[in-house]
Amino acid sequence: MTKRLPWLANAPSFLLLLPLAACTTVNITRVEPVDYANVGEISLNVAATEPLNHQLLDIGIVVFKNDEDESAAQTYGERVFAEVRDKEVRYLPYLLRQVLIESQQWGAVRVLPQADPSVDLLIRGAILRSSGTELAIRIEVEDSTGRDWLNAVYGDAAVLSDYPRDIRYTTSRPFVPSEHHEPYQDLYEKIANDLVAVRSNLSVNDLRTIRNVSTLVYANDLSPESFGHMLVTNDNGHMEAASLPADNDPMLARVEDMRIRHYVFIDTVDEYYGILHNEMEQAYIMWRRHSFDQRAQLLTREQQPSNEDFFGSSGYAALTQRYNRFRWSKIYQQEFQELAAGFNQELAPAILELNEQVHGLSGTMAEQYIQWRRILRQLFELEIGGA
Repeated sequence: MTKRLPWLANAPSFLLLLPLAACTTVNITRVEPVDYANVGEISLNVAATEPLNHQLLDIGIVVFKNDEDESAAQTYGERVFAEVRDKEVRYLPYLLRQVLIESQQWGAVRVLPQADPSVDLLIRGAILRSSGTELAIRIEVEDSTGRDWLNAVYGDAAVLSDYPRDIRYTTSRPFVPSEHHEPYQDLYEKIANDLVAVRSNLSVNDLRTIRNVSTLVYANDLSPESFGHMLVTNDNGHMEAASLPADNDPMLARVEDMRIRHYVFIDTVDEYYGILHNEMEQAYIMWRRHSFDQRAQLLTREQQPSNEDFFGSSGYAALTQRYNRFRWSKIYQQEFQELAAGFNQELAPAILELNEQVHGLSGTMAEQYIQWRRILRQLFELEIGGA
């Protein structure tokens, strides 16, 4: 069951009814557009039959970067939600993960704090633009051999029908995640379809090489002295196996044992990102809807003639109108700040849990990940020494 946000239930009732025109008193400079083509309406390519074993590549999605220009002048609502954008770098990768799993085209798909040597396919993303009206993400995908699969900007625009008509959730009318439609679902489905298209152009040998190389890359991460000589770079700049250990090689068996332990750890990390997604979903939908309404109101205002054209800039009516806009903007800013603060306070326990101890480790999730890999290397060396 999705957890309700107590700060939302206690928010002033006029907060969600407050005319968003109030924020248009803030000076706004047009942000330069991101160059992309809308993905349009997409149908996810779901596997009709179970893919063959060599096609079931394991995928790691690294927490996204935020490349949106924070220095550019933006609407007040966007500036006050800077912390929200700091959290969405963890939220958006999980949405892509869900779509990739839904496609039934791949092996394990996980969200990770850093690049991982154990996966066959690594996805990196950078958020270029994110609001209630548009989302643009640069996606870079590389397999374990170093072959580039994707390097492109994916963008999509939202419309009013993508959002719930009423976001005033109450005890009698709670938020139901299954009733929510992700406004940018087509964007994630486009990425998923493009990955399948790239895979379809690779030979069986190419895909098997990817899986063999990822095994050796992980083994090399554990012990470069033992496995470094098994990897070489070919004329195309891609890694390949110079030699492969025998299937009954005891050293390889130890590597596989360590890899299984590592999978348990990164599965736990992935679960924490899922918890964060569930905690964040309701408030994030609200932010996007507010952002959508705000931009729509701005566009409407820009298309309307100024009343000053009729009354004169020094007229009493114009002065009164300016004052009213100023007064409402102050009320709006205060309440919107409370909304943002409540959002971040509500997510604080989930973020803390995400960053705190996993399997006895400490620090941020990225720091724990580094600690864990170091522990596995040490354990591997101890087992080799004992053997």
